[in-house]
Amino acid sequence: QVRLVESGGGLVQAGGSLRLSCAPSARTFSRSAMGWFRQAPGKEREFVASITWVVGTPHYADSVKGRFTISRDRVKNALYLQMTSLNPEDTAVYYCAGQTNIAWQYWGQGTQVTVSS
Repeated sequence: QVRLVESGGGLVQAGGSLRLSCAPSARTFSRSAMGWFRQAPGKEREFVASITWVVGTPHYADSVKGRFTISRDRVKNALYLQMTSLNPEDTAVYYCAGQTNIAWQYWGQGTQVTVSS
């Protein structure tokens, strides 16, 4: 079972920025896209952003458009999420995910992002 490992979470003041990283624990890992999800306390998991692996076409949730940028490095086999203009509503556990043609099948344990006001 492929495990994804996130890093880069932390505490930041409103208006600040953070850069999240994600990489698979296994050497071989196939997917059509990768993305980021988040879950705040008492709320369901929600989609944040995704990117197709080969072409690099991004997609964003309306709530983060213009503030977050998703990218990937095919050589390093890594996924990134550059978050800017953070606000307290962005506080959540952020999960890295890998998508096959079927569904989002690979997940990380999550990294905590806390934005103070």
